[in-house]
Amino acid sequence: MPVLEKPTQKEKDACSKDETTLPKLPVPPLQQTLHMYLQCVKHLIPEEQFRKTKATVEQFGVAGGLGESLQQKLLDRREKTGNWVFNYWLNDMYLNNRLALPVNSSPAIIFACQHFKDVNDQLRFAANLISGVLDYKALLDVNAIPVDFARGQLSGHPLCMKQYYGLFSSYRLPGHTKDTLVAQKSSIMPEPEHIIVACNNQFFVLDVVINFRRLSEGDLFTQLRKIVKMAENEEERLPPIGLLTSDGRTEWAEARTILMKDSTNRDSLDMIERCICLVCLDGPSGVELNDTNMALQLLHGGGYDKNGANRWYDKPMQFVVGRDGVCGTVCEHSPFDGIVLVQCTEHLLKHMKESSKKLVRADSVSELPTPRRLRWKCSPEIQGHLASSAEKLQRIVNNLDFIAYTFENYGKEFIKKQKTSPDAYIQVALQLAFYRCHRRLVPTYESASIRRFEEGRVDNIRSATPEVLAFVKAMIDDKSSLLESEKMQRFKDAITAQTNYTILAITGMAIDNHLLGLRETAREHFKELPEIFTDETYLTSSRFILSTSQVPTTMEMFCCYGPVVPNGYGACYNPQPEHILFCISSFKECKETSSVMFAKAVEESLMEMRDLCSKCNSTTTKSLAKQETAAKSQNGRKH
Repeated sequence: MPVLEKPTQKEKDACSKDETTLPKLPVPPLQQTLHMYLQCVKHLIPEEQFRKTKATVEQFGVAGGLGESLQQKLLDRREKTGNWVFNYWLNDMYLNNRLALPVNSSPAIIFACQHFKDVNDQLRFAANLISGVLDYKALLDVNAIPVDFARGQLSGHPLCMKQYYGLFSSYRLPGHTKDTLVAQKSSIMPEPEHIIVACNNQFFVLDVVINFRRLSEGDLFTQLRKIVKMAENEEERLPPIGLLTSDGRTEWAEARTILMKDSTNRDSLDMIERCICLVCLDGPSGVELNDTNMALQLLHGGGYDKNGANRWYDKPMQFVVGRDGVCGTVCEHSPFDGIVLVQCTEHLLKHMKESSKKLVRADSVSELPTPRRLRWKCSPEIQGHLASSAEKLQRIVNNLDFIAYTFENYGKEFIKKQKTSPDAYIQVALQLAFYRCHRRLVPTYESASIRRFEEGRVDNIRSATPEVLAFVKAMIDDKSSLLESEKMQRFKDAITAQTNYTILAITGMAIDNHLLGLRETAREHFKELPEIFTDETYLTSSRFILSTSQVPTTMEMFCCYGPVVPNGYGACYNPQPEHILFCISSFKECKETSSVMFAKAVEESLMEMRDLCSKCNSTTTKSLAKQETAAKSQNGRKH
């Protein structure tokens, strides 16, 4: 995904919130998308299957046919809406998905491990974090967040900032067949002035504004101490209702319907659903604190008997502050994309770094009201749901095969010296790694930001190109029979193909959103879907066995997520100047995949690619030197 750069003052002045008018997302030409679709799948499926698919696609695209009719409807929709694909995409990517949020959908950001001497240190860190959230939200409330500008390919464009306004004001409501993304509108109801603190699987309301005054960091610390004390009282302890939010979406919707029958539960749910964010004060995880184990704590909390119930997964921002120093953010992904999450988190960490230098008064002067514990009335039916949720969360925990792996031999500085985009280079390395493990390539997803358009979210860069297949075969199957120069040419072709597809994607010309729009338009207007969308090729090409994303950071933290299909890998990477951090995930239940095997293959691939670049560059340098020497001697003869 293209990364962000800080705009110059001149750019900022030219792009204040009220003045920035972004173009609407284009609808790509129909024939272009159909041609690209066939190009993207041809080398990934058997010949006979491709022949059938080609005939189906040609029939769909025939002049005056169904494809043209649906294309026109999409063009009409573009005129009437801010972004023609936004709702189709949101429903397809998130709201229609019935899988549990932990691991399957919610990404995590892991901070550097903190060293808390005691519980007061933990609570000071949490108070500092909450103070940072309130500062950031104050900027959002007055539209004072500076505009992001695109970097990397086609840099310099202002980007849509709408996603930032969902960070602390939205909520994913479970539904029986489809969830709803609820956006808090201050015109309808007052702005939330509380956060929810989770501690020992209990939930507490922490008012951050009392008598029209925002609580100081010292006040927040005092209130957090009261919460910890209340949470230790075993007689008052209530069932771990947060577990229900870790279940499948339909199961959680059913349980929520039961909870809503009681007024006490309705009040508690309302307070959680309207809060600014959650702060989860976790107990010690009881494991060695390396990157891999810290990531697991953030992704699933270690299960119901550790910190897995000390969560409320429907809320976009949950900040975890663990007693053992494991800290980070777990996010409900539907309101915003990874880059927005990183920008917000980096802002908070910078705030914390600055304010930690200042002396914070331990206790507040004024007497503050005690935070309120949220109450729950649990029927036997809810107890049954809780037992089932706990068991399913444990299954998720046991099934996840995850490794956070740092490649330390080189980073993006070496790659830039090869006059290559680090993102394209790493994508090619991931394809080489997959081929090394499985001797084939598969449909691959790389998120590409389309925020240069109004209400833009993401489209997909299909990284498993025909050119990259030719390259990986040269490196593995034809290793000994091809010259290094031939391998290098295939490498360059693979990089060019990846770069070209990236440019198409970020300019709104990729195929996935367009095909989705055509499919959903057909669903709205016809009883049956056109054959192109029921064809085996379309179905398999939309199951992304390799799901990847570049999430670069400028501070000490990293992002991770799970695979999107049972037999797939999640591969999140964070290129730094001298190293690259990879988070590789897969599922243990799939016998073909292994995260350690894949990480090892990534390392071997990156080393082989470096060797190839170094050999070919030194050969080129030598041949240039020879040419220069020959030219000089020729000149010498002339004089």
